[in-house]
Amino acid sequence: MAKKKKQKTNAIRLVEQQKIAYQEHEYQWSEENLGAAHVGEQVGMDASKIFKTLVAVGNKTGPIVAVIPSDHELDLKKIAKASQNKKVEMLPMRQLEEMTGYIRGGCSPIGMKKLFPTFLDESAKEQQTIAVSAGKRGLQMELDPLAIAKLTRGQFAPITQDQENA
Repeated sequence: MAKKKKQKTNAIRLVEQQKIAYQEHEYQWSEENLGAAHVGEQVGMDASKIFKTLVAVGNKTGPIVAVIPSDHELDLKKIAKASQNKKVEMLPMRQLEEMTGYIRGGCSPIGMKKLFPTFLDESAKEQQTIAVSAGKRGLQMELDPLAIAKLTRGQFAPITQDQENA
């Protein structure tokens, strides 16, 4: 009875193909609770280890992926500098699925339709593992941030707003 097999997302397939160790965390999600604090409560992880994936658009590079701690805000000036753009704006939500293959609340930095320039906040390097979306709502994958950087050809950079002055 192999029919009961869980459907694998592109992100999970890629991680498994590369033989990278990861752990899945399933949780109940709702349209009202797509935030990381809720996810953290559901999977028993500190929100500082849960990273969200945001997609922005640079005036020179086009789409850029940002992976930042869920309790921080993306600094558009910093990601513009890191990605060598003059100006960066958030990708309109209605274009997210068409651009990445993922929907809001289930957008993984791993396994997008194309390999976009990816930047992980430098704070990720301080963690042994971080959790990112595994490619669908209600599913996180926890893995080494260096593995995420390898899979996405990502770079570490300071891309969040300074919390002290926020």
